[in-house]
Amino acid sequence: MTAEKRTFQAEVSKLLKIVANSLYSEREVFLRELISNASDACDKLRYLALTNPDLTTGDGEFKIKIAADKEAGTLTLSDNGIGMSAEELNDNLGTIARSGTEAFVSNLSGDEKKDAGLIGQFGVGFYSAFMVADKVEVLTKRAGETKAHLWSSDGLGEYTVSDAEKANRGTIITMHLKEDALEFLEEQRLQHIVKRYSDHIPVPILFIARSDGGEEEKPLNEASALWTRPKSEITEEQYKEFYHHAAHAFDDPWATLHWKAEGVIEYSSLLYVPTQRPFDLFHPERKNRVKLYVKRVFITDDCEGLVPEYLRFLRGVIDCEDLPLNVSRELLQRNPVLQKISSAVTKRVLSELSKKAEKEPEEYAKFWDAFGPVMKEGLYADGTEHRETLLSLVRFRTTESDKLVSLKDYAERMKEGQEAIYYIIGESPEALLNSPHLEGFRAKGVEVLLLTDPIDDFWLQAMFEGYEGKPFKSITRGSADLDAVKGGADDKPEDAKKDEEAKQDAGAEIAPLIASLKLALGEAVKDVRESKRLTDSPVCLIADEGDMDINLERLLRQHKQLEKATPRVLEINARHAVIKTLAKRVKAGKTGQELEDAAYLLLDQARIMEGEAVPDPKAFARRLAMAMERGLAV
Repeated sequence: MTAEKRTFQAEVSKLLKIVANSLYSEREVFLRELISNASDACDKLRYLALTNPDLTTGDGEFKIKIAADKEAGTLTLSDNGIGMSAEELNDNLGTIARSGTEAFVSNLSGDEKKDAGLIGQFGVGFYSAFMVADKVEVLTKRAGETKAHLWSSDGLGEYTVSDAEKANRGTIITMHLKEDALEFLEEQRLQHIVKRYSDHIPVPILFIARSDGGEEEKPLNEASALWTRPKSEITEEQYKEFYHHAAHAFDDPWATLHWKAEGVIEYSSLLYVPTQRPFDLFHPERKNRVKLYVKRVFITDDCEGLVPEYLRFLRGVIDCEDLPLNVSRELLQRNPVLQKISSAVTKRVLSELSKKAEKEPEEYAKFWDAFGPVMKEGLYADGTEHRETLLSLVRFRTTESDKLVSLKDYAERMKEGQEAIYYIIGESPEALLNSPHLEGFRAKGVEVLLLTDPIDDFWLQAMFEGYEGKPFKSITRGSADLDAVKGGADDKPEDAKKDEEAKQDAGAEIAPLIASLKLALGEAVKDVRESKRLTDSPVCLIADEGDMDINLERLLRQHKQLEKATPRVLEINARHAVIKTLAKRVKAGKTGQELEDAAYLLLDQARIMEGEAVPDPKAFARRLAMAMERGLAV
């Protein structure tokens, strides 16, 4: 076919501009990214050849070659891996790694230096070639196919794909270097880059030195799997660069876990906890990206069950000696060996996190800010196997501390007479701190957990046994009897009797008002009750005992999984001036339209304080105007 010209997606054009104009101080990383891609291509073909040996017939030794042509000003990198079809060329080089496209653009800040750091997160390392080249050509032929294809672009907005000739499978990337990038044609410069970034690649990397006598292949890397080497032989820099390769990331790892298990089941693990969230962390598929090897042969980087979903932020390699080389991906998840490895790896990772949380709480807080919402999924999905350990790892923001708090810390600070661990769920800590539901708890000095992750509504439902025998209790659901709790500004013995008498008097005064409000509001509320949790606000809405929590219901309605809201309980503060005034009016027999308007205004006020829209804004505005008119007329 003739060369077909296509336009990059708009998102790719933005990316290319960032790549071309940023990262100049680190642009040597382009070679690392291209070598990593070539290594992945070799790994994929090695796996496919296990069941289809014909794919590697006549060329079974995998290699990555680098050649420099100073006269032409080109740098070439080639591999004999799996290669690409025309469709794969368009998918892989015409778009940003699929699900990452929208996420990448939404994360752009406008600061080019900062945005450049996102490149590795979104698996788009190929485009780093445009940091040093003003034209890039990709000649490729997929293993098992007869046709080859040529992709070409100057990185300015368009690319072409055409049929081409290539004798063998694999990919050849030719970069026409910019004038200020000719340093990358020097053999010593290339040797230094490969040694620094790619020495761990388990595929030989060869430099092709040309002379009058022909070509000479010079090895540039050790080509041994890093995870098989003793820890004492590996430097911190080598660990970091293997992370960059395995995760296709630009950040440094937050933690490195390297061990070898021997015994009934033998396997080696080199796992990393990233510093930054991977872009696909909350993708609906929740896939893990830990690579599974068998006897140093890559099998898959999408092995369901290799690590639990709540540890899917892990990156790295697990290499097993006890799985058959020809194991299929479909049979992997049912393999008992894999299940035992998964359980052991999970236990080891959680143990290392526990040590970090105890010894370096400030560093652990950074980890929790990045991956806490994912870790909480384990409390909901992991049954009881690791629940105790997970509960010890969970951290919370609370009403009583500026720092993250563990459940152990919370339990040690519980007030005398406090029988439950109290929490409130909402959209942000700032919004929760303004909730009227907290008023009574603040007065008693009772600490309340501030929960803001969507998963919080679900894992708490699985906590039937609570924490160390203490149940979790939402302060927005059911009664809030704080009388048994000792502490707080109003808990002096001399004031207790007076306070109880005041409550009884207020309760007797508002009993007729409660009856009138119930009559006025009808089915708009489930009930109207005197509140024991309010001290400053006149009203609030709560879910009745046994009903769905308010925030969970709101979440389900937002996702169209619930059609309408359940009527709530309206609690009123008997000691608030507005409630006292209404109670006097009811006692005086004023129970007409004025009381009905006041009842709905109180209900709407409670809704607004919950962050909800009033169901009838027009009626709300009318009632508010009438109330202001009556007030101003006095």
